[in-house]
Amino acid sequence: MNARSLYRLTGKDVLAFLQGLVTNDVLPLGKGPGIVWTALLTPQGKYLADFFVVNTGSDLVLDLPSGLAEATVKRLSMYRLRADVQIAPLALSVIRGLGAAPPGALPDPRHPALGWRAYGAAGPEAEVDWDAIRVAHAIPESGVELIPEETFILEAGFEALHGVNFRKGCYVGQEVTARMKHKTELRKGLTVVAIEGAAPVGTPILAEGRDVGRLFTQSGTRALAHLRLDQAQGDMRAGAARIRRIPPPAPPPAPPAEPPQATGGGPSGDRSDAGKSSAE
Repeated sequence: MNARSLYRLTGKDVLAFLQGLVTNDVLPLGKGPGIVWTALLTPQGKYLADFFVVNTGSDLVLDLPSGLAEATVKRLSMYRLRADVQIAPLALSVIRGLGAAPPGALPDPRHPALGWRAYGAAGPEAEVDWDAIRVAHAIPESGVELIPEETFILEAGFEALHGVNFRKGCYVGQEVTARMKHKTELRKGLTVVAIEGAAPVGTPILAEGRDVGRLFTQSGTRALAHLRLDQAQGDMRAGAARIRRIPPPAPPPAPPAEPPQATGGGPSGDRSDAGKSSAE
């Protein structure tokens, strides 16, 4: 698992505070254990960070990629003003896995293929090819397909992956995101492609000599690519690799009315010791 940093969120205003900033509806977390995947955007609607907001039953937790944690917490603190909100590093392990889950584990809200996440649980590490799962289902990763101050979340599949709520009201970047949803047809997007050969992440994809996108995570004969959907046709190249459009993967099931709740079972997973960030 990519390194994660966890923070405890406290204060009587914390859920209302987040609700006005992030792309998804976090208010149902006030009712009990659950997990929401969401993002923080620039006022221009561009991605800054994605993270999970988790009610573990004992804590409200912010679960972030470590590489984005310090800047994200700093930005959240900038918006805090006089709100009763505290954000403090939390030394807590995160385990994720497939199949039988430990007691208290929460299903990953993005896609059933991503299994479960357990906070504070102990267990052996599982050998899971997470990149293969992400590629198969067009699931972006921070620092790879998700690029701060560049990515638009609808082009990265956030709607299909339950990372944005169009009924929740205003948040930072909401106007641009809503306009992309309702007033335009997406001309660019993250998609799964067939690939023969290999090329580094970020390699331009060319169709008849025109730049039509970028290559990202590769797994076997499939890869993720961000393409100009109206121009990326026929036989394409990314360096020495051949690229071909294929039908998109089936979308995940519709999200539940409330955030996914805790599950239980036998522990098996991939562990990340979080809470190592020094940001405050």
